[in-house]
Amino acid sequence: MTFNYIFITFFVFCFSTISNAQNQYGIDLTNYDSPLCQKFNQAFYNRPKEVKFGIKRENASLFFETNDKDWFNSLFVNANDGVAIDIVSKDRYACATDQIEKIQIKGQLLAPVYSKRLKTGLKKSGNTLYRVLVGRIPDNLLNKELEFNTLFLSGKNLCQYYTIYDLESYPWGLLDTGMYLDSITYKDKQIKAASNDAFVLKNKSLKFKIPFEKNKSEYSQEDVRPLYDSLRLTDFNIKSINIKAYSSVEGSLERNVKLQEQRASSIVKAIQTFQKPSIKNEISSSENWVEFLNDIENTKYQELKNLSKVEIKAKLVGSLSSEMEPILEKHRKALITLELEKKDLYKDLNDTELVNKFNRSIVSDDLDEALKIQNSLFEKLRNKEVSPNLLGKMQVPNQLKYMTFLNKNTAYKYVLEEPQVLIVYNELLELEKLAPKDIRVKYNLAVTKLKLWRFKAMDIDDKKLKAQIRALLNYGISDALVSRILVNYHIVLVERLMRKRDYPNKDKAVKFIESNYNKFQLSDYDYLSLAQFFSYYANTDLSVALLKDKVKQIDTEENLLFYYLNLTIINPEFTKTSDYRTIMLNALNMNKTRYCKLFNPFGEGGVTFQLLEDDYLRKTYCESCAN
Repeated sequence: MTFNYIFITFFVFCFSTISNAQNQYGIDLTNYDSPLCQKFNQAFYNRPKEVKFGIKRENASLFFETNDKDWFNSLFVNANDGVAIDIVSKDRYACATDQIEKIQIKGQLLAPVYSKRLKTGLKKSGNTLYRVLVGRIPDNLLNKELEFNTLFLSGKNLCQYYTIYDLESYPWGLLDTGMYLDSITYKDKQIKAASNDAFVLKNKSLKFKIPFEKNKSEYSQEDVRPLYDSLRLTDFNIKSINIKAYSSVEGSLERNVKLQEQRASSIVKAIQTFQKPSIKNEISSSENWVEFLNDIENTKYQELKNLSKVEIKAKLVGSLSSEMEPILEKHRKALITLELEKKDLYKDLNDTELVNKFNRSIVSDDLDEALKIQNSLFEKLRNKEVSPNLLGKMQVPNQLKYMTFLNKNTAYKYVLEEPQVLIVYNELLELEKLAPKDIRVKYNLAVTKLKLWRFKAMDIDDKKLKAQIRALLNYGISDALVSRILVNYHIVLVERLMRKRDYPNKDKAVKFIESNYNKFQLSDYDYLSLAQFFSYYANTDLSVALLKDKVKQIDTEENLLFYYLNLTIINPEFTKTSDYRTIMLNALNMNKTRYCKLFNPFGEGGVTFQLLEDDYLRKTYCESCAN
């Protein structure tokens, strides 16, 4: 998967100790409130949120990079305005070290580079960046894990000390507005495949919970029959089953995980006995730390929240375990998601037979039969069993009575192949002439026109487009769907305003998105896409607000949880809370390797190893990741 990285800048002063063990090059590390810093600090205060900077390593060379040359020049006005680089090694945070010394210069300080050299050395790098050489890594550090902090200097006074954080991100798209076939049909975009825009069309999914009895590991057909019967799947087959199995936290981790996997596997086998088509399954298991820590809040057991997982397990034996059983029993469960597909009467016919049968049904005016065959053909197209060229062989008269078939054939081209959006749009315009007030055509026109506007594929008046979207309300499209399309409209508007550097109007468009995304249901892809959008356009607080409740849920999507950690783990105001500990334990249980990777060096897949300056994060890291 391809990741994009965003510079997140954060400055902090550590005043407790200043190391004198190395050359400080005449820099005053204590006079940060000097009048000399005021003009310099004003440039930071006035810096647009969209202006970004960082240190780029190429072999032993270090470059200061920025995307705004004018802002760069406003920083370095006087002869003694400049930058210096503090090279920090991960060795500083070795778990064998009892306590980290709180000092301003955390590593090896390089000689400052001042205004004249910075301005004369600044060169264009690529299409949007400017860079200047600011130092070289000493030989003794070349093979170590390193990060590079920036000291901003005015009159040889330290005014700002910056650490750069690497925020893992995914390419985002617009929210999925679907296309109107028989009803609104969405692309169910998968977060794990966001970079190549993979999708499946939603058929039907069901989610439910099965409580587990203590120590019971086998579930028979008889155990699950009441559940299966309640689903009333007469017209559907189960295509796949996803089970997230949770144990209570007492006892051995290895035994708990094994027990959960046995439980989940037996449920899959029992459900498989109800149908012949094989069911794909995905099973994961973990201890239910999230609900345990949530449920003991404000109880006489809440002091357990201050202990490590190992310490909690040591306490949960004997009488305490029995006493807490009313709490623990609620944590043994399986969260099950079934993906269903409608049973296909024509599944065994090949594409030629299906097309011929469809065309005969149209000729004989058996439109109900034709609709079923059309849906069967779409299912084969969705599963890539036949070529999209098949749509061109379906003979549908260009008459109003066949509008359902005409609209679905046209809309399905867009669903299958988005690059055909201009062709689809022109076909929809022709259908609009045939049925000027058809709700399906009106909806599909608005969706495709918005996409064309985003890609600048044709000249579109943005104000008329916005009015066209709002007018969908007049044709019976729900306020929630119209709001979803309008959020997409404003996402595209933000992109355009950013290119114009019209930041005030960009902020107004972002405000509209913030005020309206809660008017409709968001998928996991939508949550991550919106959070990415807010963060990319320098509104990280909005990303946090969007995700904060979502990530507290036990069945939260993994990528959402880790993206939230990336956004918040740099802020001690978050990390010191008991809620945050719950979230981190959830992440450790969900994917330990991925959690530990957060503490890799900046630029090497981690946020920054300097997170380990935080005593609690370092304790958690050393307890869970350093062995």
